[in-house]
Amino acid sequence: MVRSIIAGTGSALPANRVSNAELAERVDTTDEWIIERTGIRFRHIAGPDETTATLGADAARRAIEAAGLTPADIGMIVLATATPDNTFPSSATKIQALLGIPDAVAFDVAAVCSGFLYALGIADSMIRTGTANHALVIGSETFSRILDWEDRGTCVLFGDGAGAVVLSAEENSDRGILSSSLHADGGHGELLYVDGGPSTTGTVGKLRMKGREVFRHAVKNLADVLGTALDKAGVAAGEVDWVVPHQANIRILEATAKKLGLPMDRVVVTVDRHANTSAASVPLALDTAIRDGRITRGQTLVLEAMGGGFTWGASVVRY
Repeated sequence: MVRSIIAGTGSALPANRVSNAELAERVDTTDEWIIERTGIRFRHIAGPDETTATLGADAARRAIEAAGLTPADIGMIVLATATPDNTFPSSATKIQALLGIPDAVAFDVAAVCSGFLYALGIADSMIRTGTANHALVIGSETFSRILDWEDRGTCVLFGDGAGAVVLSAEENSDRGILSSSLHADGGHGELLYVDGGPSTTGTVGKLRMKGREVFRHAVKNLADVLGTALDKAGVAAGEVDWVVPHQANIRILEATAKKLGLPMDRVVVTVDRHANTSAASVPLALDTAIRDGRITRGQTLVLEAMGGGFTWGASVVRY
């Protein structure tokens, strides 16, 4: 039996870190208001020369180095993003070129904040069927490009960044991806969306969200999908060492942990430092916790996310 193991992780953040106080100089808000409602203290905003592809390539280089590989070893790149550099070509192929990989399977996945979980599930399936021995799975976003900076209910929530993992095929391993559970319900698309697109308005558009409704669906869907993924993996909630969630809002993280009966000291939280980086948030949090020593080899992790669409998913991983 072949399993996809996490061989290395990496992340990248734009140089420009913006505090709540700095944001309050241009938006009708306060540091206290943002912290109380979201837990966010900082976010990183991409500069003119920083794009989804350049951030993704930087995160990928670090993941490849951590895995002890070279770019030439990579046979597949799956990029999760809702903010590609161009309508086409895919930003995955741009990352391929930036890394100097001459030939690989490379494509983008659009599932918004759940994108990394979707990309992870796709790459895992393709590795197990022999498409590649080593795959880059990347979440990279520049949400600052699609924010309405007049809307304080949304612009304070998001930031830019990228996270990446190298998945490697390993036979008869007790490590790797143990289960994935992915879902979507397009009937709620009007609750979290961007009001533009090539086939409708011919423009990029801006992010729109009905926050209370999204919160309600997020708590229920995430608790349900975590239970499903754990059941598929044959893992009890008490056996989970770390939950690595989508970093949308501290209240969602707390409510989800409570529904599962897990203490917050087993939940990786980076929303205070990075804000909501959409598809990048799970791999960013994962890399942060691995590099600071919280997550160690052999531990059982649950990764989860929910995003616009709605889409949601979870994966159980033995690191």
